[in-house]
Amino acid sequence: MITLEQANAIIAAILARGRELDLRPLAVVVTEPGAIVKAFQKEDHGAMIRFEMGLWQKAYAALALGRSSSLVRARTEQRPLFMDYLIKASGEKIFPEGGGQLIRDADGNVIGAVGVTGDTQERDDELALYGIRAAALLCDEDCASLGNKVRLD
Repeated sequence: MITLEQANAIIAAILARGRELDLRPLAVVVTEPGAIVKAFQKEDHGAMIRFEMGLWQKAYAALALGRSSSLVRARTEQRPLFMDYLIKASGEKIFPEGGGQLIRDADGNVIGAVGVTGDTQERDDELALYGIRAAALLCDEDCASLGNKVRLD
C-alpha cells in the first residue's frame, strides 16, 4: 500500500504545481485501497466540502470502478442507466467527475488513489497525474502495457 511519505509527496507536488499555474485553492486526498485516508490537505480559502469531494467523488470512484474518475464520467455518458444503478448502489458516493486517479506501483498493482478538487475537472485530473508521477509512482496510462489489468476506456 502507499506510504505516508509517498502520499505527502503527491500532495506537495500537486499543491506546488497548482500555485505555479495560479489555480483556485486546491484540496488533495490520498487513500489506501479501500478508500482509507492516508493524507489530506486543503489550501486556505478552499470550500468546506472539498474533503468529501476529493475522497468520495474522486478517489473512491476510481477505486470502486477500477478506473480514473474521468473514465467513470465517460462511462456515465455511454451507459447512463447502468451508472445510475452503480451510483445508487454506492450510497451516492460515486460522482462522475475527473480528478480521481488510481496510484500504481512499479508492477502495476493498485496501492491507492488520489482525489484532487478545486479547479476544473480537467485541471484536477491533470494535477492528479502530475502528483503521482512526481512521487515516482505510476498511473493507469503508465501501465497501459499490462492489458486487462488496467482500464483506459
